[in-house]
Amino acid sequence: MAESKLPIYLGDEVSAAGYRLAGARVRTPRAGEETAALTRACAEAPLVLLSASVAGRIAGSVLGAALAALAPLVLVVPDLQGQTPLPDLATRLRAQLGLEA
Repeated sequence: MAESKLPIYLGDEVSAAGYRLAGARVRTPRAGEETAALTRACAEAPLVLLSASVAGRIAGSVLGAALAALAPLVLVVPDLQGQTPLPDLATRLRAQLGLEA
């Protein structure tokens, strides 16, 4: 498979090892480099997987735009230690549908 077709995982080194074994390209951005790593990954891959901890260090407007874009598909996945909770999808959907303020 062409490398440009492979997904990219952005997260910690231990989780990255597992994603690498599954066939993904992996990157472990340093503190302060998360937004640049996301921008670069979005330009290179059809699927970008962000650990929750990396997603938590990206500005809300940048992350929101990436998650809302039609391509590439950007998903936030649990991190290994579970220190950063995943966004509450049900609450977000209710707010987007106007069911909650």
